[in-house]
Amino acid sequence: MKLVKIAAALGFAFVGAASVGVAHAQSAVVKVDGSSTVYPITEAVAEDFQKAKKNAVKVTVGISGTGGGFKKFCRGETDISDASRPILKKEMDACKEAGIAYYELPIAYDALTVIVNPQNTFASTLSVADLKKIWEPAAQGKITNWNQVNPSFPDMPLKLYGAGSDSGTFDYFTEAIVGKAKSSRGDYTASEDDNVLVQGVARDKGGLGYFGFAYYVENQKKLKAVAIDGGKGGVLPSPQAVENGTYSPLSRPIFIYVNAKSLDKPEVKEFVDFYLKNAPKLVKEVKYVPLPSKVYEANTERLTKKKVGTVFGGEEAVGMKIEELVHREAKL
Repeated sequence: MKLVKIAAALGFAFVGAASVGVAHAQSAVVKVDGSSTVYPITEAVAEDFQKAKKNAVKVTVGISGTGGGFKKFCRGETDISDASRPILKKEMDACKEAGIAYYELPIAYDALTVIVNPQNTFASTLSVADLKKIWEPAAQGKITNWNQVNPSFPDMPLKLYGAGSDSGTFDYFTEAIVGKAKSSRGDYTASEDDNVLVQGVARDKGGLGYFGFAYYVENQKKLKAVAIDGGKGGVLPSPQAVENGTYSPLSRPIFIYVNAKSLDKPEVKEFVDFYLKNAPKLVKEVKYVPLPSKVYEANTERLTKKKVGTVFGGEEAVGMKIEELVHREAKL
């Protein structure tokens, strides 16, 4: 996985062009856009799929953020939307108004990771209350130094880096930490491109940021993960902590949404089938947490039985453990 491939321009990125060659002029195209968190998985699937199809199908993958991706998806501009949170009520309404039915397919779990600069030796653990104090709207222009977070911390400027407002990571983090989605101070470096955030914290001794676990793993030589204390002591992000439910409240399911009409196109159907078949291996390869096999099997069954819609009712999935997701998905 090379996350540095993500284009800073946030337009459609042609996945794997260097490795798979220039696509034939008559290639069928599968259009994907959305979450930068889900991007590494979809990129890996797309590269392998294009190789398997010998360039007969081209897959384009954009990183407009979950919200930006759903805007395009609900206008019928894309076949698949990568999402780091469930579809929201307003997005459900937009899709319904446009006559777009969709399949909701959970594909992995993420440990949303809070990171600091490696030179930071004092903030090894932060509580949810500490993070709320830093990120809540009332902190804007006021909590600007580390010793304002905790008197034991040094007198050092606090520089913040986080997801942009079109990001599902922004929605999830603010709801899990602040208590309300999109409720955040605005005086921070924001981007839907997680590599911008990586570079910012890596260069800033007083930096603090957050993004998907895969971006931390890819850059752990220049970043330091913070243990999160959700009330039972600090827990570092890891696949094991996600699986056993101890990394809370920043563990979350991540998804792809498939346009039901697009699935009638052979190239989209083949890509989605390939995605579900290869997800367990590739999810692990790019450092996210694979779901139990019965979830991927349920996804395939959902497509076969044409069960469209969402099991989340337009709400976030904060604090949802893997077994809870499995139980809920079985109800659709």
